[in-house]
Formats: sequence, structure tokens, C-alpha cells
Amino acid sequence: MAPVADKQQQQQLPADGSAEDEEGQSLWSEILSDVSTRSSSKLPSGKNILVFGEDGSGKTSLMSKLQGGDHNKKGRGLEYLYLNIHDEDRDDPTRCNVWILDGDLYHKGLLKFAVTAQTLADSLALFVVDMSRPWSTMESLQKWASVLRDHVDKLKISAEQTRELEQKMVKAFQDYTEPEDASQASPQRRAAAGGDGEDVVLPLGESTLTHNLGIPVLIVCSKCDAVGVLEKEHDYREEHFDFLQSHIRRFCLNYGAGLIYTSVKEEKNLDLLYKYLLHKIYDFPPAGWDNEKKIGILHENFTTVRPEDPFEDFIAKPPVRKLVHDKEINAEDEQVFLMKQQESPGRTSTPKPTVRSGQPSINRAAANEGVLANFFNSLLSKKTGSPGSPGGGAAAAGPGVQGSAKKTGQKPGLTDVQAELDRMTRKPDTVVAANNVPPPTENQA
Repeated sequence: MAPVADKQQQQQLPADGSAEDEEGQSLWSEILSDVSTRSSSKLPSGKNILVFGEDGSGKTSLMSKLQGGDHNKKGRGLEYLYLNIHDEDRDDPTRCNVWILDGDLYHKGLLKFAVTAQTLADSLALFVVDMSRPWSTMESLQKWASVLRDHVDKLKISAEQTRELEQKMVKAFQDYTEPEDASQASPQRRAAAGGDGEDVVLPLGESTLTHNLGIPVLIVCSKCDAVGVLEKEHDYREEHFDFLQSHIRRFCLNYGAGLIYTSVKEEKNLDLLYKYLLHKIYDFPPAGWDNEKKIGILHENFTTVRPEDPFEDFIAKPPVRKLVHDKEINAEDEQVFLMKQQESPGRTSTPKPTVRSGQPSINRAAANEGVLANFFNSLLSKKTGSPGSPGGGAAAAGPGVQGSAKKTGQKPGLTDVQAELDRMTRKPDTVVAANNVPPPTENQA
């Protein structure tokens, strides 16, 4: 009996060993499955944000603020930044590349270093427009969209891959769910139609995605704090802003783009912009909210403009203010000025500044000096007739100046000066003779 028992025991040993092996394999399978699940849920790396905009639109300052810095250093050509992306649910950080193209079209060829046929599917285009210059908004959007379109067309991408990228953009619009419905069902899922289990696919509008670039597009209206300046200096009204917004939203529909208004100065909507970038690049929430009917609500406020009116006719560029340089004006020569005063002694005139044409002649200057000398000599002779001076009295003045002096002790007034100038002009010889008459002696008095 003993050999039989040993034989049975030996037969049972392999069975127990295989059970342990199966348990170990099951444990390893769970570990590998968990690692595979975590690796598939990691945030993808190698995502790119392509930033376009005019010089001075604030694109570098905007992206630097999202990066967490406050520097406003502007580069040339093609700038590079990166954003640190962190998902709290996955606890897995990653980096998102940011390429900022210069506002000069001369540098558009540098896009080949930022976007290739392999990285196009992982890219997002961000167009920054300056709200402090709204008259250039549509021109800027059309220009940079054309630059990106030309670059994408030059990439060596197969027609099948192009259709896949475009279809992905269409599906993003069709999968959109209103935010208030998110509590009832997942935003990524839609209610089934009937009992066949098929999803309802909403058709796109006539003006939606007519210019499909195959990548997400986001329009950022920066410097929104300048709205008050536009109202004060350029007389912008609510109708102007509604008209501007309607044109921007139409552009967004054509390119399937999102729209957000920001202000780095006042730090408005920067967090919202960051979250929206995560949504578009890493597929967080869905997109596709806007449509023609919602844009039509803005048209209800139009009173002096129609929706189809040209953009540049209503949002007109203000005229450029030319700097007027004042002409250099030289002061008039004092001798010329006094000569003019002598020629018109009976009136007081305001001298007009004139440009000097040359030096007065020597003879004319000498004549002016002689007239002035006679004038001041006559004043001195009248001063000698004041009380306390020798020979004072009313008879101190000569015959050429009789009637010019008033009561003894009074100084000659403005009328005396004008009368004196008048007499000097008419009878210069008489005035000189009168000035040379000696004062009367006591016997003569």
C-alpha cells in the first residue's frame, strides 16, 4: 500500500506546481495591463502651437504670460517657447512647443522648421489680432491664414491623410454638446436616434469649415482693454463692436476656429485661454458652439450699417496725423523795427515777425542813430527844466519844443513822445537848433 500512496502523492505534486505558475502568470498579466493602461493614458508629447500676428499685436507677451513669465523680450524670425502641461487626474506632466512667427512676411519661410508633414496633425494655429487697431483685424486674419494655407499645401501629405485631418475637424463640430447638457450625459457621447443605436450626426452650416486647414485654429483678440480708448478717441459705439464681432465670428466659422478675447495688461481670460488650448490640443472638452443663427443676434442691433456692408467702410482706419514742423522765424532787426515806428508815429502797431533777408545798409543805420540822438537830446533838455535844476521854468524849452512840456515837474507822457517824433520827422533841423539854444540867464529872465 505504501508504494501506491507514494505514487498518488507524486501525481499530485505537479498539479499543485501548475496552480502556482498560473497564479504568478495572472499577477504578471495584471501588472503589464496596468502599465499598458497608464502608458496609453499619458498626455502625448510633441504637440505644437503656431502663433501668427502683426508686430506689436502682443503675441509674445501673451504666450510669455501663459508660460508663467513677465518678460516682454521680442525676438526675430521664429521664436520658441514651451508650456508646461500638467493633468491632475493623470499626474503626468509634459511640454507643449510654442512657435511664434515674426510679423514680417519675409520670415514666413521659417515655418518649415516648426511644421512638417509628420507634425501637422499635432499642431494648432493661433492667430493674434490687436483690438487697439480694429481696422486691421480682418486684413491680418486673411493674411496669416493665407500664409498657413500656402505652407500646408507645400507639405508632402497624401490625399488620404489630408482627408483624414479635414474629417477630424468636421467631426469635432458634429460632436459638440452644449455645456448645460454635460450633466446629463458625457460631452463625447450623443443620444441614439430611435432603436437602431446610431448616433445623430448634425449637418454643418453652409459657411462652416469652408476653409478647412485640417488642424485646430484659435483666434485671440488681444488688448481688449483698449475698448475705452476707441470709444473716447475714435467715437466707437456698440454698433461698431457688434459689426466687428460679426465679421470675426464669420471668419471663425469658415476656418472652424475658436474665439477668445484677452487682456494681458488686466490679466483677463488668460486662464480660460490656457484651458481652451488644452481642450483643442489634448481633446479635453468638445468644440463647435457657434453658428450663423447665433451671429445673426448681433445684427439685430445694427441701425446705420448692414451685415453685408464692407468691413473697411464701417471700421475705417483713422487718418494718419502728420507732424507739422514750425518754420524758424528770426527776429526783426531792432533798427528796422524802430525805423518803422518812426514812419508811423501817430499809431501804435503790433510788430509782425519777418524772416531776415539781410543786414541793413550802413547809411540807413547811421541816419537812424542820428534821429535817435536828437530824440533823446530833446528829452534831456526838457528834463533840465524840472524844479531844482538850473534854469528851471516853463521857458527852459526852446522854441522848437514849445507846447510839448506841460506843468513844471511833470514827466513827458506817451503823447509827448509821439508829438516829439512827429516834429522830429518834419523839422529835424529845427529840433537840432532848438536843442543847441543855451538856457536863459538870470538877466534874460
